[in-house]
Amino acid sequence: MARTLRITTRNATFQQWQALLTNRTKRQRAGEFLVQGVRPISLAVEHGWPVRTLLYPDGPALSRWGRGILDRAGAGTRVAVAPELLRELGGKDDESPELLAVVGLPADRLQRIPRTPDLLVMVFDRPTTPGNIGTLVRSADAFGAAGVVVTGHAADPYDPKAVRASTGSLFAVPVVRVPSHREVLDWAGTLRAARVPVEILGTDEHGDVAVADHDLTGPKIVVVGNETHGLSAAWRESCDRMVRIPIAGAASSLNAAAAATVVLYEAARQRAG
Repeated sequence: MARTLRITTRNATFQQWQALLTNRTKRQRAGEFLVQGVRPISLAVEHGWPVRTLLYPDGPALSRWGRGILDRAGAGTRVAVAPELLRELGGKDDESPELLAVVGLPADRLQRIPRTPDLLVMVFDRPTTPGNIGTLVRSADAFGAAGVVVTGHAADPYDPKAVRASTGSLFAVPVVRVPSHREVLDWAGTLRAARVPVEILGTDEHGDVAVADHDLTGPKIVVVGNETHGLSAAWRESCDRMVRIPIAGAASSLNAAAAATVVLYEAARQRAG
């Protein structure tokens, strides 16, 4: 049965929640992160993520949605929080959220990505902007990717900005962090050994084939580079093929998440056809 507590001051527990919003190291040590917003919280519960704590305003009655989340979220702790304190955690200065959730972090294991005959995985190499990670995850969800991998020294997919930008898709698509390209190559090797003929594609403005002219219907791992520097030399050497997105106008390049979205759309178009 869920425990119910009450927080009315900026005590140590409140400060721990604040740290989950601002401090990646503390998120990792605690093994949890704070989730804001109706859709992200709903999807976290719907997809069975471990909701450790639910925070709600002390006083006002909850909506039907809020009551439903409390009923469905399992046996975690419930905390009635003073509205002004909840507002500080909610990310919006002008309104207090109805609910916030503290959710457990999943393991960073590539095996979380389901192995399917038409496997499509997006890899983001050393992204520096949490919002770009969230946007890419949202596009991966929309166009049927099996998972997203973040490689190298990168922004955190569990940063509040990334979670918000994903509009909850973070809870529907496995997102895995790995130290370098090597872990992805080893995983691709196990797939090939299991007779999954996965091809690794890199994206680059000087790629040797336009993305629409390359067959994207088989098992693919598609790698998108850092927002400023593009793909690392190690990734360039590791890709089986480099594809490009033809662009016109005064733009010199596309935003990394936008480029990923174009590739995902083209993959979905080809697979639907």
